[in-house]
Amino acid sequence: MQNTIHDKNMIRFDIITIFPKIFDSYFREGMIRKGLEQGLLSINIHNLRDFTDDKWGKVDDIPYGGGAGMVMTPQPLFDAVQELRKQNSGPVIYLSPKGTALTHTRAKKMAAEIAKIAPSNDNKSPGCILICGRYEGIDQRVIDLCVDQEISIGKYVLTGGELPAMVLIDAVVRFIPGLLGDQSSHEEDTFSRKLKGKKEYPHYTKPRLFHDLAVPEVLLSGNHAKINEWRKKNLS
Repeated sequence: MQNTIHDKNMIRFDIITIFPKIFDSYFREGMIRKGLEQGLLSINIHNLRDFTDDKWGKVDDIPYGGGAGMVMTPQPLFDAVQELRKQNSGPVIYLSPKGTALTHTRAKKMAAEIAKIAPSNDNKSPGCILICGRYEGIDQRVIDLCVDQEISIGKYVLTGGELPAMVLIDAVVRFIPGLLGDQSSHEEDTFSRKLKGKKEYPHYTKPRLFHDLAVPEVLLSGNHAKINEWRKKNLS
């Protein structure tokens, strides 16, 4: 998937993967689709096999020292990053369970840092380059030479970095001005500063009575002071 709009002011995400089709459906729906259509962001998927020197398209090999599994080789990843750095001025991020945990605060900080990256005069856009590992991971020399940050979405291991890449993009783009219908929406999200890092209060909508469970009367009162007080008491 590639956004055909070329605006150096948009936030650009470049994803390196061996399974490019994984991203098709998710990024074509909802809020992210809106951001793409409005030119607020660009998501570019790159097949790692397009960068390998191996005539068979191989991008992995057995690990030195022995052990189970395969390791992604350095040449195609290194070359892919170098090529994408010609278009993307943001950090290179490797999605790894060993990385720093992705939190609400970190996602907001990342969005702010990306927004501060000034568009360059050589057709580079602000954003980030995401490396999706597979198998036992990637050759450490790619991390040493290319990676600026390692990010984890939780203390568990997945089969690859594609799902974490989607999670990271979804978490970050919510802070891009104009993407949410009501930009104040994220200000009262769970873990937001306005809620002092606590979990959000319960939400209710029509009907008033559902399976003998009623909407709290205070929410029907129209008394905004009491409603705000109730919401504060129901933070967790």
